[in-house]
Amino acid sequence: QVRLVESGGGLMPPGESLRLSCAASGIDSSRNVMGWYRQVPGEERELVASITSGAERNYADSVKGRFTISRDDRDRAESVAYLQMDHLRLEDTARYYCFFKSGSYSADSPDLWGQGTQVTVVG
Repeated sequence: QVRLVESGGGLMPPGESLRLSCAASGIDSSRNVMGWYRQVPGEERELVASITSGAERNYADSVKGRFTISRDDRDRAESVAYLQMDHLRLEDTARYYCFFKSGSYSADSPDLWGQGTQVTVVG
């Protein structure tokens, strides 16, 4: 059974940087995808970035050029994903949820969600 543990987040002024981490353990498929969605109260959860086990990356238009996703596949059952968030904007304020999906490269309808971490950008 896959488990996710998130870390990172916090409060920063605009223009600064933050890094989120998401450690996945118990991975049971070599074909998988992980990344982050974010959600603001009253709005739908939106995909921020994803990275497949084949190292294919995908970004929301709103974060392209500012956020970078990467992953460290430590062994067949453990991977850690990182989201480096640079040039933060006020509109990046949201709760960020790590996700994992097994057996697919699609970030739609993830199998598993992390507990979420709050990112607040305030001037």
